Amino acid sequence: MRKYYVGLDVHKVSIAIAVLDVHGKLITRTVIETSTEAVRDFFGNLRGEIHLTFEEGNHAAWLYDIVEPLVRRVVACNPKHNRIEGSRSDRVDAVKLAELLRLNALKPVYHGEHGTRTLKHLMRCYECLVKDITRVKNRLKALYNSQAIKQRGRELYHASKRQSWLEKLPNQGQRTRAELFFQQLDELKVIKRAAQKAMVAESKRHPAYRVLSQVAELGPVRIAQIIPTVETPWRFRTKRPFWHYSGLAVVTRSTADHELENGRVRKRRKQVIQTRGLNQDYNRRLKSIFKSAATHASHCGAYREYYEGLLKTGMREEMARLAVARKLSATVLAVWKSGESFDAGRILRKTA
Repeated sequence: MRKYYVGLDVHKVSIAIAVLDVHGKLITRTVIETSTEAVRDFFGNLRGEIHLTFEEGNHAAWLYDIVEPLVRRVVACNPKHNRIEGSRSDRVDAVKLAELLRLNALKPVYHGEHGTRTLKHLMRCYECLVKDITRVKNRLKALYNSQAIKQRGRELYHASKRQSWLEKLPNQGQRTRAELFFQQLDELKVIKRAAQKAMVAESKRHPAYRVLSQVAELGPVRIAQIIPTVETPWRFRTKRPFWHYSGLAVVTRSTADHELENGRVRKRRKQVIQTRGLNQDYNRRLKSIFKSAATHASHCGAYREYYEGLLKTGMREEMARLAVARKLSATVLAVWKSGESFDAGRILRKTA
């Protein structure tokens, strides 16, 4: 059976396709419509063992569901790791993707669980509404700052003091503008509460909710965000890949690791290892969840003693909070995998 490597460059209207054989020879190139029927027709007429790739994007979930039963292997790849140099076009990109797939030089993006799809859409709806509320609040603050009207914290958003804040604006146009922003803020808050209620209710239908709800500092909203983002804990063999995925892995660099001793090359006894901060390629949502939870956990609850113990050893506050975030993420992974109850006594054990 012939083996083919297929690269797709997907756009709103069209999909550029390139097919290579095992030797890297271009078999065919074509452009089809971005539709379910066109995709199925193309792969229905392509005989052989098909390995397919396309870049993760807006169409990735839709396309993955269509082609997964039609081909041997599907790789939705991370576009940040695809170095395509020189002149570029849709057809050129499709060929380059097929070639990278043939060389096994692509970094895949996980697509596998379908049970969390409804929760994932509800979570995205909730997060969009949170961002919209933040934008409206920033516009209100910018309006008052432009008139040098001092306001601190959340006092500007209290409905009981709204009329007094409107009277502080000198111009009628500014008052009308602020009044409309306040109305928009009120309506968004109502919609956000409805979205949050639907998201949390859907998350409670998953078995993982009962397990994760026992972990200290994880409220219902954070759990409802973690479940569709991770989907399954078995994606990660140990806590260290999970730290990397969550943006909590420390990046180190070393060079000249060997030296010449008595005519033989040996590894240096004293290596100079320099840290370069945390990894840059990570899931933004998970990092925000664990770092915000760690900030709160450092001052109350089961993690406070662990945090204070790190400070006593001379560790800086920001590094201690990072350690708490790593401990929290490792706890989530361990509890989720084992299904055991959360044990606060294990928190004080030294992290590996």
